[in-house]
Amino acid sequence: MSAARLPTQSAVDIRSHRKPSAPARRQELELKLTDLQQNYAELRTEIFVAAQVHRRLCAPRHLCFGNFEVASEIFAVRHLPGDLFTVQQQHDGVVFALGDICGKGLAAGMWTTHLVGLLGARMAVTTTLEGIVAGVNRDICLLKSFMPLASLFIAKLDPSTGLVKYSSAGHPPALLLRANGELELLSDGGMLLGVVAAAPYACGSFLLGQGDVLLVYSDGITESQNCAGEEFGSERLEDELRRAADIPGDRSAETQTPAQQGRTADGVLFSVLGAVQDFAAACPLVDDMTLAVIRRDS
Repeated sequence: MSAARLPTQSAVDIRSHRKPSAPARRQELELKLTDLQQNYAELRTEIFVAAQVHRRLCAPRHLCFGNFEVASEIFAVRHLPGDLFTVQQQHDGVVFALGDICGKGLAAGMWTTHLVGLLGARMAVTTTLEGIVAGVNRDICLLKSFMPLASLFIAKLDPSTGLVKYSSAGHPPALLLRANGELELLSDGGMLLGVVAAAPYACGSFLLGQGDVLLVYSDGITESQNCAGEEFGSERLEDELRRAADIPGDRSAETQTPAQQGRTADGVLFSVLGAVQDFAAACPLVDDMTLAVIRRDS
């Protein structure tokens, strides 16, 4: 009786490296796909939660201080906006700030929380806008290369008088539309935040009278493009502000309907945003867009 033959080493190696059957391979791929889908769902949930945190850090979409209205809206081009708009009531006035972190996406969105924190910390120790902006700028410069550059428009409103003081750190000029139709550009301030630690910042002031409208925006508004590659631009923005505000001087008061006279801050905000969206049509956003309107009721 002959001894049973043992499989050779080569036969064992071949069987151990044999490809899995088609059903087994299909099951393996389905398991991997299920894991990927679960990870993607969890990531979307985390991004949604982060967006809600950002929303809570920023001002509510509509606020009133006496006969002053403040309306704002933020649109993100990717996941989280790198823009912010905050409003804080202090004993000597109301401070509102619109900031824009250079860049877009999750990284820029995460830095907005830090900028909000820096603003809050500086507002707690000084009441002057020059001091707040200069302090935030120094704080950012201390981070060296970690934090990207940022622009900022900050203003303090005295609701009892309508006096507004402001400072712009490399931000697009805010638009002040007077009730008589005159338009002023507000650009007093200094350079972008995070460039030079000892950079000086100036402060401008104006009186927000009855029926006047102040519009502050991030450059995503003016840089919004249509399908032909044209930018919305500052000239169109000025024209749309006049049209949205329905202020006599741009359009005769006799030709206005009661609904058009004395448009609310909300009405101006969504009219301008609608014009930007109509201009861009189906083209995707180029950058985060933020718009804030402050209006004194007439």
